[in-house]
Amino acid sequence: MHVGEPFVIPNPWDAGSARMLEALGFAALATTSSGFAFTLGRLDGSATLDEVCSHVAELDRLTELPVSADLENGYGAQPEDAAHAAAEAAHGLDFPFTLTARAENHIRGNAHLEDTIDRLQAFQAVGADVLYAPGLRDVALIRAVCEAVSKPVNVLAVPHLTVAEITAAGAQRISVGGALTWVGAKAVADAATAIRDSGDLSVLVGRPPLERWFG
Repeated sequence: MHVGEPFVIPNPWDAGSARMLEALGFAALATTSSGFAFTLGRLDGSATLDEVCSHVAELDRLTELPVSADLENGYGAQPEDAAHAAAEAAHGLDFPFTLTARAENHIRGNAHLEDTIDRLQAFQAVGADVLYAPGLRDVALIRAVCEAVSKPVNVLAVPHLTVAEITAAGAQRISVGGALTWVGAKAVADAATAIRDSGDLSVLVGRPPLERWFG
């Protein structure tokens, strides 16, 4: 998929949303750390490795699609805990595995483009298959990153850009992170608020085609 046409890889937050997105015709799925933490009633970064592995296994069992797993910081707080072991482990498996390495400068208060590119180039040099710098918010930044590396680049969707604009800048893959989770959560909160404040039950109309999605 990373050598063909650019594609969107949406991020389900639980088994039901994974089955739904598969039924809607997406070709691959990616987990979301913040969305999964929400299902546990926690903030992002609080799920344990065992919980994340169980979550990924459940999604993989329930869908026929490839699943990309958000493993956050690799569950090693120190650089020596991970070094470049991830690439070695990924390429030593007896089944296809795509390793995505990400530089989080732009979502961690260090929006320094040159440093981001340096990190992505280092990941590329040690064997990462896909490169990812979440937080690139305009076409110029996306293009600069994509032109600086030779591996496929994943870009985190931003509402003010279209899929066409992001892929034209060089992105091979577009993920949405926790955004779909928050769209769903806001819809529920808005409906529940209307019921609480005005007794308006009309918000409860409509039912998704579960039989078609899960049949």
